Amino acid sequence: MTLTQLRYVVAVDRYRHFATAAEKSYITQPTLSMQIHKLEEELGVILFDRSRSPVVPTSHGEELIKQAKIVLKEANTLLDMAQFTESELRGTFRLGVIPTVAPYLLPMFLRTFQQRHPGVELSVEEALTDDLTDKLLRDELDAGLIATPVNEHVLFSKDLYTEPFVGYFSPGYPLLPEGALRAEDLTGSDVWLLQEGHCFRDQAMQICGQVDGKDGQKVSSRRIAFKSGNLETLKRVVEQNNGMTLLPLTAVNEFERSCTQAVIRTFEEPVPSRKIRLVYAREHLKSTIVEAMASAVMESLPEELRNEAGKRVIDP
Repeated sequence: MTLTQLRYVVAVDRYRHFATAAEKSYITQPTLSMQIHKLEEELGVILFDRSRSPVVPTSHGEELIKQAKIVLKEANTLLDMAQFTESELRGTFRLGVIPTVAPYLLPMFLRTFQQRHPGVELSVEEALTDDLTDKLLRDELDAGLIATPVNEHVLFSKDLYTEPFVGYFSPGYPLLPEGALRAEDLTGSDVWLLQEGHCFRDQAMQICGQVDGKDGQKVSSRRIAFKSGNLETLKRVVEQNNGMTLLPLTAVNEFERSCTQAVIRTFEEPVPSRKIRLVYAREHLKSTIVEAMASAVMESLPEELRNEAGKRVIDP
């Protein structure tokens, strides 16, 4: 029995298809099938019912696959203990980042992190929150940067910073308020939103689509003009005299504040904000790589993101 065989078994259980599992494992299907067959012979148990499509684990297979996942997780913990020591960090670290954080935060801290820890090979990928969480649970990522609370009890979370939202208005916008924004100012506005699946969309809807009306009831924005998968797309559309959107503060850097033709408005206190969190599935990482990552992020932040006063966290 080998760890490689266990990984192949877990891959088939995940994809419920031998060819797909082989492709995702970067081997040929005959090789994967042969290795699983050898493991079944060694254990004296049939792990999968191959007569069904998609393939499913047998009753004995379900229990063994559950244990295989535990074994693989513990094996990774051993690697963590060897690679991510207190004195030196080395090895591969897989980081997932949600799309509304990645383009703005990564350039701030990556260079600092790499200079401090040259032995770490950092692999970064963008993923929506649900996909990122699933990959953490499947041990396909080591950690993730997200903007919502962790719902899975098997994940660990470390709060990093609280980021305000700002209003981003087209020039000459007819409903442009004077001074600091209030949530009430956005009711009925032409709000450009991200596509469903983005936690930022849900947070924006809470701010501008669900506010107390004059009769004390909840009212919703009725004029949602557009849906996009990218904040930069929303910014460009707004700048061409089309409505408004909400952005995280890091999406509006100092250069854009001085050069953009859009109108930027900050909110009155308590300022609606999002909490950026570092999440991970293996607790051993906490005292080593996670702390190193968190330290690099925090040191790279502008002062306005480190200050918690006067902010109200919006968690969908």
